[in-house]
Parts: sequence; structure tokens; C-alpha cells
Amino acid sequence: MEPRITLITLGVADLDRSIRFYRDGLKLPLRDGPLGVAFFETHGTWLSLYPRKALAGDATVSPEGSGFSGFALAHTVRSPEEVDQTLREAVEAGAELIKPGQKVFWGGYSGYFADPDAFLWEVAWNPHFWVE
Repeated sequence: MEPRITLITLGVADLDRSIRFYRDGLKLPLRDGPLGVAFFETHGTWLSLYPRKALAGDATVSPEGSGFSGFALAHTVRSPEEVDQTLREAVEAGAELIKPGQKVFWGGYSGYFADPDAFLWEVAWNPHFWVE
């Protein structure tokens, strides 16, 4: 397997609501595509939204489940101030603030928000390296 992730697909409860959150609230660029799925072009990896039940059916697994999903998406920024600004923008767009920006044990600064389907996003400034 080649070392890359091409697409991250989130199974969402309400596709239109999630499109509004990511397109209008977080200002991610929505690409043209077929009805029933949304693609947002980001640097290196695209984000896809697909109805949760349909995604589970495609993978032949149950769509039921709640609580911590065992992963978080991450968005790195250039400064601690940008962490706080990005968290504010996410909350204004309809996200729930999970953890305010703060200094963290590994020497950086980060916080978390949850999107309308409770997917966790970490917003982080890392003084040790830049991921781009």
C-alpha cells in the first residue's frame, strides 16, 4: 500500500445540514459531484460527507453506534492565536466547543470542537513541525 490517505468520508445524519456546516460555516471548498454525496477539496486529502446509513451499508456493517469513535480529525494552524480563532469560527458555524485552546503536554497549543454529527476535530499549533 502506498503511504497516503486520499479521502476521509464521514457518515452523517443530515447531509444538507453537514454541507452547510462545512461549506458555509467552515468555508471549505465544495466540489461538484453526484447527488447524495459531498466532496470538499483540502490540501492533500479530500473530505467527503455521505449519509451514515448508506455508508454503513456500503461497508456492510451496522450504522448503529454512539460515543467516542476512537479517532479525531486534525487541523494544524500557524499560531496559538489561530487555534483560538479557528475554534471560535467553528462554534459560530454550529460546532460544539469540546475543549478550549490551551497549552498541551507535548509543547504545543490545541483545542477540540465537534461537528453537527459529533465528529471530533482537533485544532492545533505544533512548534515542533508543520504538516502541509
